[in-house]
Amino acid sequence: MIDFVRRHPLWAGLLALFVLALVMSSISIVPETRQGVVVQFGKPVRIINRYDPKRPFGTVGAGINARIPFAEDIVWIDKRVRDIDMERQQVLSTDQLRLEVDAFARYRVVDPLRMYIAARTEDRVENALRPILGSQLRNELGKRPFASLLSPEREGVMENIRTGLNRVARQYGVEIVDVRIKKADLPDGTPLQSAYNRMISARQQEARSIRAQGQKQALIIQADADAEAARIYAASFGKDPEFYDFYRAMQSYRTTFLGDGTEKIGPTTVILSPDNAYLKEFSGR
Repeated sequence: MIDFVRRHPLWAGLLALFVLALVMSSISIVPETRQGVVVQFGKPVRIINRYDPKRPFGTVGAGINARIPFAEDIVWIDKRVRDIDMERQQVLSTDQLRLEVDAFARYRVVDPLRMYIAARTEDRVENALRPILGSQLRNELGKRPFASLLSPEREGVMENIRTGLNRVARQYGVEIVDVRIKKADLPDGTPLQSAYNRMISARQQEARSIRAQGQKQALIIQADADAEAARIYAASFGKDPEFYDFYRAMQSYRTTFLGDGTEKIGPTTVILSPDNAYLKEFSGR
C-alpha cells in the first residue's frame, strides 16, 4: 500500500477523497430540534428523531445517524412550535361593525411522514393553512358582537377557531397548538367615529335608566318612611288626643308667628281677642 502511494500519489489522493466522501455521505448529524424523513430514490422509508410529546428533546434520536450513501436523502422537518401569521382581515360583527383583525396560529408537526406526503415542507403547510385560518376567524367572529372580543368570552372564541383549524391541519400531519388575536380595531375614519358615537349614546341611555331607577326607588323608600312615620304618630297621639291637639297648636303658632325658617321675615303684629278659638291653648285648661 505504501509503495502504491509512493508510485501513484495522484491516484492515492483521489482514492482517499472518494473514501472520505463515502463516509461523509453515509453519516448524518441529527439535530435535537429536527426530525427527518429518510427518502430512498424519492420514496420515504423511515423517520428519524420523530417528535414524541412524552419525551423531551435530545433524549433519543438526536446525534449520529447512518444511511445508505448516494441512495438515501434526508428531508428535515422542524420539531419546534412554529407560527402562522395571518394577513389582516376585515370581519363584520353581529352589531354591524367592520373590524380590522390581525391574528396568528401556532402549530407543531406531529406526523412528519404525512406532512412530507401532503406538502413536502413547512412553508407549503403554512401557505395551505393561512387562508383556512382567515376563513375560520371570519366565520366565528361574524357570530358575535364587537364587545365579546373585550370580554372573557374571547377565550372561547379562540378555542373554537383552534378546533376548526385543527380538523384541517390533521390532513397535513400538523397539530394546532394555539390561536390568538393580536389586534382587533375598527377601521379609521367615519366607521370608527360613528362607533364611538353609538357607544357614547348607549352609555348615556344606560346612565339615564340607572338614574331613573334610583329616583323611583328613592320615592318608594321615602313614601314608605312617611307612611311609617304617620302610623307611629297616629298610634302615639291616639293615646292622648288632648296632647296631640296641644302639639299641633304649638306647631301652628311657631309657623304663624315665627315663620318656617326658610326665609327671613320682619316683626309682625297680630291683634286677636283673648277668647279667640285659635288662642285656646294660651288660655289654659
